[in-house]
Amino acid sequence: MDISVELTFSPLQDDFEERIIDFIKKLRASGLTVLENPLSTQVYGEYDAVMKLLQTEIKTAFELMDRGLLLMKVVKSDRSGYEPHF
Repeated sequence: MDISVELTFSPLQDDFEERIIDFIKKLRASGLTVLENPLSTQVYGEYDAVMKLLQTEIKTAFELMDRGLLLMKVVKSDRSGYEPHF
């Protein structure tokens, strides 16, 4: 089963930029489809592969910061090819 996950990662501390960059670089290196925009990062792929990656990388990111917030949306389908029809 394929899924699409949208992530918004916000370390709640002053030195946040490095944490976000490291997190995104690890997602990119996974081999999964990863798309980024200024507000969020999307990860697309097979459910078990995506969730295994996120479980590991979210835990690592949280261990490297004092406080943080992660918003996550999960859609059951690969929406990486979505194009608006208007």
